[in-house]
Amino acid sequence: MNQFNLFYQKIATNRLSHWLNTLPAQLTDWHDNNLHGEYKHWQKTLDALPSVAGEAKTNLTDKVEVGELGDLNQGEFKRLENLMKKFKPWRKGPYHIHGLHIDTEWRSDFKWDRLAEHISDLSGRYVLDIGCGSGYHLWRMRGCDAKFVVGIDPTQLFLMQFNAIKHFINDDQVHLLPLGVEQLPELKAFDTVFAMGVLYHRRSPIDFLYQLKAQLVKGGELVLETLIVDGDENTVLVPGERYAKMRNVWFLPSEKAMCAWLERCGFTNVRVVNTDITALDEQRKTQWIDTESLQDFLDPEDNTKTIEGYPAPKRAIFIANA
Repeated sequence: MNQFNLFYQKIATNRLSHWLNTLPAQLTDWHDNNLHGEYKHWQKTLDALPSVAGEAKTNLTDKVEVGELGDLNQGEFKRLENLMKKFKPWRKGPYHIHGLHIDTEWRSDFKWDRLAEHISDLSGRYVLDIGCGSGYHLWRMRGCDAKFVVGIDPTQLFLMQFNAIKHFINDDQVHLLPLGVEQLPELKAFDTVFAMGVLYHRRSPIDFLYQLKAQLVKGGELVLETLIVDGDENTVLVPGERYAKMRNVWFLPSEKAMCAWLERCGFTNVRVVNTDITALDEQRKTQWIDTESLQDFLDPEDNTKTIEGYPAPKRAIFIANA
């Protein structure tokens, strides 16, 4: 549990202090009752990561990069590569760690480039990223001078990947907690909340939107990205057992339906700032995942359809205010 002590210390003196009423008990329960079977092995891998003498140059402005090739000798570099591969699959990135390129399945920098010009300036803001994966976008948010950045994601492998990156990036204003959105109290403390690639995994999207709103200060900004389908304000696709081979996909609204949902939940200034069909150079197989990727999820005879016959993945970014 010591890994969260720094977070407790940080929030004890900032606007998130009221979270201490519930958070320590939640994380104690997580640690005592819900650890993944591989957790101890992952922790040993973390502990074995090499360290670099001195303070390495870090670039979070246009990528997530720390140090450069040559910081580690050949043996240490090979050990770094072998250890990092023990955390496969690496879904979101990419990362550049002392010359090691972790070529993740997703080029998450593409998504960041699509939204960055549309969001409010993050300088000095408290930011929450819900369903943050391994935390790639947390670092990009910090690179935009966000004051305090928190990610939540219940997948324990993602926590380990985040901790592996944080081992090399010395920044105590960026944190990831192994929680789901349903475990958050009404914090009403964040200036910006990101929820990207999560809504379609929720059985109740309306409840999810209210949960997001409950984390924002009055007037705070929501940045939501989700799968959509073409249609009018009444169009919502409810797939069968699988969509693009994913089991947990429940609702894919049209742009207009998504806007209507946000407005129904009390968000204002709702707008669509980007739509994009997921391309094969944005989500693909690499040596860092060892699993199927987008090409395997599409109809081999018609890439405009998923393997199940639904419209191929199309995503939109929505911005709104609480």
